[in-house]
Amino acid sequence: MPLKRLILFSLLSNATFLFSQKEFDKYGPLGCQVYTDLKEALKIEKKVYKVDLSYQKLDLKLYEKIANLSDLQALKLSGNEVTDYPKNFESLFNLLYFASYNNKLNTFPTLKGLYNLQFFELQHTLIDSIPAQIAYLSRLQSFKFGNTDDTLKLPTTFHFLKNLKDISIENCVLDSFPKELFKIPSLYYLNLSNTNTWYLTKHFERFPNLEVLVIENNPLAKIPFDIYKAQKLRLISLRGNNLTKLPDSISQLENLSLLDLRGNKFDADEMQKIKFLLPGCEIKF
Repeated sequence: MPLKRLILFSLLSNATFLFSQKEFDKYGPLGCQVYTDLKEALKIEKKVYKVDLSYQKLDLKLYEKIANLSDLQALKLSGNEVTDYPKNFESLFNLLYFASYNNKLNTFPTLKGLYNLQFFELQHTLIDSIPAQIAYLSRLQSFKFGNTDDTLKLPTTFHFLKNLKDISIENCVLDSFPKELFKIPSLYYLNLSNTNTWYLTKHFERFPNLEVLVIENNPLAKIPFDIYKAQKLRLISLRGNNLTKLPDSISQLENLSLLDLRGNKFDADEMQKIKFLLPGCEIKF
């Protein structure tokens, strides 16, 4: 596989945590220390920019004081046995990155004070709805949410996030078609995997910057003719759906390098037709 396609294909891996680690590394002043001992960080307080508390049970008295780290730019939690956010969490105005894995959080934090947040990820929580107040995160570029095994309600305010480039919602049941996600023209990457997505809107003209579309393990049976209007698409993965054919218009996606169709119901004639429509694209059946 050519290097360019290999790089694109790697976006489909399940290495969610590794991706987040790469993102975590991006934040904070160059070469700044990553604190993994909360007690040590709280002794210093000022100029503590990055804290990674993964894989440790926290002293709740110390946990409640995280807001004292007023310069904090990146905070990662994982498997800490916490069910709520630290006291005055919303006062961390300098926070650019926040991720929590395997903590039984049941709500979102107060978002109004976190207006500088750029990367926000919540995995394996008890949350069943995303609040309308997410619109306060006007600088948000990447939002990842999933693994709740529950019905998820999306707000109508998503389209106000004008800087959002990357959305990934996985392993939860969306309560309705996520039409608000199809109103964000800045999107580069959209992943809706195992979300009971059974329908796609025809309004792909609203995705002038979309390059990666991942709709995996859903009951999707039809791809709209208008998909060709997302002209920058380079990678599409539709694995594990109920597709039997694709629209001929897919041939107009001139930048498409990789199309993953494994786990669908294409017959031999349809597979041959798709190959004919996309001679320069790597196709996986």
